[in-house]
Amino acid sequence: MVSSLSKQQQSLIASLADQPEIAGTLELVWRQARASLPSSLLDDWVGACRSIAASVGSNAAIAFIRNSPSVAAAAGPQAVMALAELTPQFAALAGDHTALALLLAAPIAARRLASPQNFTEWLRVIKRVAEEAPESVSLLLDRSGRVLEGLDVRSFETWALGGIRAAENDPEQRLKFFALLDTRSLHALEHGAGSVAFTDVERELKAFVAALWRTIPPIRVLPPAGFDTPRRTCFVNGVVRVPQSSRGVDGVGGKDLFRASLAHVLAHFQFTPAKLAVGSLKPVQIALVSLIEDARVEQLAIGHFPGLRRFWVPFHLAAAGGVVTAPALMARLARALIDPDYFDPHGWVNKGREMFLAERVRWSDPAISRSIGGLLGNDLGQMRAQFNPRTYVVEPAYRDDNQGLWDLPSAGAAAGEAVYDSVRFEQSETDPADREREAQGESSANVAQLVPEEAEVGVAVARYPEWDYMIGRDRNEWTTVSEYNPADGSAEKIDGIFERYPETAYRIDALVQAAKVSRPTRMRRQPEGDRLDLEATIGAAIDLRAGLTPSSNIYARLERRWRDLAVLVLIDASQSTNDIVKGAGRPVLELERDATSLLAHAMDGMGDPFALHAFCSDTREDVHYYRLKDFDTRWDTLAKRRLAGVIGKYSTRMGAALRHAGRDLAACHSYRKLLLLVSDGEPSDVDIADRRYLVEDARRAVLSLRHQGIDLFCVGLDAGGDSYLTRIFGRSNVIQLDHIERLPEKLPLLYFRLAG
Repeated sequence: MVSSLSKQQQSLIASLADQPEIAGTLELVWRQARASLPSSLLDDWVGACRSIAASVGSNAAIAFIRNSPSVAAAAGPQAVMALAELTPQFAALAGDHTALALLLAAPIAARRLASPQNFTEWLRVIKRVAEEAPESVSLLLDRSGRVLEGLDVRSFETWALGGIRAAENDPEQRLKFFALLDTRSLHALEHGAGSVAFTDVERELKAFVAALWRTIPPIRVLPPAGFDTPRRTCFVNGVVRVPQSSRGVDGVGGKDLFRASLAHVLAHFQFTPAKLAVGSLKPVQIALVSLIEDARVEQLAIGHFPGLRRFWVPFHLAAAGGVVTAPALMARLARALIDPDYFDPHGWVNKGREMFLAERVRWSDPAISRSIGGLLGNDLGQMRAQFNPRTYVVEPAYRDDNQGLWDLPSAGAAAGEAVYDSVRFEQSETDPADREREAQGESSANVAQLVPEEAEVGVAVARYPEWDYMIGRDRNEWTTVSEYNPADGSAEKIDGIFERYPETAYRIDALVQAAKVSRPTRMRRQPEGDRLDLEATIGAAIDLRAGLTPSSNIYARLERRWRDLAVLVLIDASQSTNDIVKGAGRPVLELERDATSLLAHAMDGMGDPFALHAFCSDTREDVHYYRLKDFDTRWDTLAKRRLAGVIGKYSTRMGAALRHAGRDLAACHSYRKLLLLVSDGEPSDVDIADRRYLVEDARRAVLSLRHQGIDLFCVGLDAGGDSYLTRIFGRSNVIQLDHIERLPEKLPLLYFRLAG
């Protein structure tokens, strides 16, 4: 065996003849390889080293030799062989230098992923990135440690391929994304790392704030500062600024952190009447006055709503003991002032608690914060406890950075510099509305006001997945559907449609009336039919044997005698429906309104349950959904006004709207359920550059709804959208129109399918 190993070593050294310095370290690496690889794979490992040296170069071979034992120790020997197999292919795709970056990043990925299956999947994703964005893959590999810190391999794939899609064919945008210089990259990375995006919980949190204090302050989302430097909630001049996402703290979720932060800031808005003057306070005293003020407003808020304590206490993690530094003692004091069950043996902490509780009757007076904080600061200075104002961070995590509490002098003043040293103020870009507020002199701490009512206010009612064809799976809870109150138009506009197309309306009424869409009923003992009625036939045979005249009604047939159909007409109300239809000289939306009105008139005349809904979208976070008429409401003047008031705006995120409409339709108890989309064609949205993405998602939504027993058809009002619509619905399920008079010619295709 020793002789065999020596030959393997000699073979390895021979393949690296142009790197004589490797011989000095090869013995150590060899021992590591023998310890981490089974003996049966050593020959294959040596062969892989020689193959990499021959195809990629000796530098890559040395990197493989030195790093493969670490990969094997973390992810198993099969991971090493998978890495060896990919390296030459990777060099051919992205270059030798990128293959070297892959070998250097492999141990980091192996330690993060910790299994051969996950590591192999990581290699597959890296290879795909090299195929589609070869200029960016080295940046991705260089940042493997940061990227994989909070992502599993599936989330990593979603993030990486999503970045390629977002940049479409722009290499510069891809470089920014994988260099983590793009805010979208950081936001997606936080989302994939299990963080809770503020936009996902914004409506719930605003409702929580409004329920507490009957006021909603202006809230701005901070741009990402970097993957390693998450921001915290803060406020300045009545404007609350929150980070884009939050991972939570030590088992407490991100949504709970957002809730605790907003509750704390709103407590300042309610109980801190004005900003505090810096005066001659030292940095440590400023920090302590802020701490006491935080505790004071929280106690007052708890007095109104005792349940707030359970939102805040879980974030106080400071414990007695450890190194006595000023930040540690402050964190312990903060806990002592809110948690009645916490005991701390330190005299300074107990003194602070006793002083604070002794002033209970004066908690409504913010002056006690300055007096208690100043005295505790003097005591802390005499204890010579270490305090570095440049590194101090307010604890616990839900509390703001105290920037909004202080009336700061100009940036050049000495006192101002002291304040900026005392707490870590996280500056952010101020939008024009906030700058105008500051210019008007609104400097008090509690200037929160009710948000003016906007022209259109929606309520988020559901979140739906979205199919990503690049990764071959759904992005769970990816889109938000918000329902809006529809605008009113003129009901006379709808009535005028019937006056304009009387013959077309009559033909559609007759067609709908003639269609029998229901569960077939077996008609027995019929004089004619397509099959024999077994019971009648036996009876006729008995009559013959008995010498009686048998009945001739011995046949059976299936017949649809009643109507049992529920229809939901979904109208595309996106900006593109304002375009003129070629040959018709009218906007797409007008044709949609005409077709919907004629269908609604016919279905109402037959008593069929039907609903009319409309949709458009403004990114995945806000798919607008309008209920013009529901199944349980009448086709009356109100419904006509709502249909007339539909206007075209925003984009067409078709998949989310179909899923939401399908959920309503699935709740109906009719035999056949029809979802009829009236659209001009291509799905699109402003946050998606890949034109295929939303088409594939809409197709996936259609397939899913069909599995639930819902029939889906589309009336396309622009021939240019035919290719997209047939891809989504299937060629036999699309009706293309360019003139409303052709609707009676096309509708039989739909009803024949339903009645079949």
